[in-house]
Amino acid sequence: RRPGRGMSNVLNMRRLVNAVRYSYAGLSDGVRRHTSFRQELVVGVLLSPVALWLGDDGLQRAVMLSSLVLVLIVELLNSAVETVVDRIGTEEHELSGQAKDLGSAAVMLSLLNVPLVWGLILLG
Repeated sequence: RRPGRGMSNVLNMRRLVNAVRYSYAGLSDGVRRHTSFRQELVVGVLLSPVALWLGDDGLQRAVMLSSLVLVLIVELLNSAVETVVDRIGTEEHELSGQAKDLGSAAVMLSLLNVPLVWGLILLG
C-alpha cells in the first residue's frame, strides 16, 4: 500500500460530494431560471409513464426514456452557452448570435429526436 492512499480516498469522496452538490445547483437553476427547461421537464415527466406503458420491453422503455432525458441534457447545455455568452456581454455580436443559434439548433434536433425514436419503436 502506498503512503497517503487513504487520504486520497477521502479527497475523492469530497470531490464526489461537491460534484453532486454542483450538479444539484445546476438542476435547481435550470428549474428556477430557465422557462424552456421547466417546460421540457414537465413534458418529460408527463411522457415518462407513457413510455413505460407503451414500451414492450426494457430496451424500448430505456430508449424512449433516454430520448426524453437527452432533451433535458441538451437544454441545460444550451442554457449554459447562453449564460456564458450573456456574461461576456449583452451587446449584439455575430459570434454571440451564432453560439446561441447553434445551441438552439441542438435543442431542436433533440426535440425532433423524440417523435422519431418513439415512432420507430411504436410503429416498428
